[in-house]
Amino acid sequence: MNKNITDNVKYIGVDDTDVVKFESQYIVPDGMCYNSYVILDEKIVIMDTTDKNSVDKWAGNLQETLADKKPDYIIVQHMEPDHSSGVVKALELYPGLTVVASMQAFKMLEQFTGIVPQNKIEIKEGDTLNIGRGTLSFVSAPMVHWPEVMVTYYDTDKILFSADGFGKFGTIDAEDDEGWSCEARRYYFNICGKYGVQVQALLKKAAALDINIIAPLHGPVLTENLGYYLDLYNTWSSYTPEDKGILIAVSSIHGNTLQAAHELKDMLEGMGVEKVVLSDLTCEDMAEVIEDAFRYDRMILMSSSYDAGVFPVMYDFLHHLVIKNYQNRKVAIIENGTWAPTAAKTMKTLIEEMKDIDLVEPHVTIKSHLNDESRAAMKELAAKMV
Repeated sequence: MNKNITDNVKYIGVDDTDVVKFESQYIVPDGMCYNSYVILDEKIVIMDTTDKNSVDKWAGNLQETLADKKPDYIIVQHMEPDHSSGVVKALELYPGLTVVASMQAFKMLEQFTGIVPQNKIEIKEGDTLNIGRGTLSFVSAPMVHWPEVMVTYYDTDKILFSADGFGKFGTIDAEDDEGWSCEARRYYFNICGKYGVQVQALLKKAAALDINIIAPLHGPVLTENLGYYLDLYNTWSSYTPEDKGILIAVSSIHGNTLQAAHELKDMLEGMGVEKVVLSDLTCEDMAEVIEDAFRYDRMILMSSSYDAGVFPVMYDFLHHLVIKNYQNRKVAIIENGTWAPTAAKTMKTLIEEMKDIDLVEPHVTIKSHLNDESRAAMKELAAKMV
């Protein structure tokens, strides 16, 4: 990553290629970056810090960038530890530093560190901070994705420092086969997916700003074709399906339900469905399947029955969809059971907690293995999904 975002703004973030799971749950094969910036105006401003495992490296980047200069302010937009673990180090290095944050962020800073800064400025929506040639404007972004979040606009270079907004998994320069959207989509729906209303509110505020650069706390700095990223965020946060297609999410104990899922995939493709994605919940990355559930406009759930309910990995998947606010989709159910099929009833109970779901009836029941009767019922269900 080039350290020069602009003549005035320098990148001092850190890549972590050793992390296995971000937030102890999301697989990150390309690592993770923790972005931080320095604004070199008449006043010098540090924008956020880093994760606890990279504080020393971050501090080295900061000192190298500043040389013999001393910063005036450190802005804490987001108090989650992967962005604020360097605040204590910054105060040790520069004792006169003024901390700028929201009221809630200061409370969280004390909770996490025990520190109440001697020099501080408490900011709220609409506040500004003149730093010489330019001005920083603060925009409240509660629940994107914590309640204390503020984003910051620097008018001189027309930069929006967007906190976790517009972030993605991977190191700063990680290359993805599908470009930015693949890991940004997985990041969005698993990190911010629950808070679409709040993201929509932030997008409306951002529309009033003249933005040339978006500088998030994870992922690359966005400098071109910003309308593409803004449009995707509008689609995602409004729970509008991004693509036409069907996700088949299957959980199979001994393979018979999975075999039926492959046959169903062939049926749907033969009927001309634009895209059919089959995901085996027992072995695939849960976050990836959640991403696809939100990406496509239809979903078929297929699961074995288990302990008078549903196979646990399917229950976990649907629970994740409930807490991430899954909605506005067409869904069908296929269950399997040898003596007392119960998966459909349990899946329906979880689906009832979701909003605006068009549940296709009746569900299909397989008894141990597909036969002519259940195959015909599955074909009829497939036609309804087409």
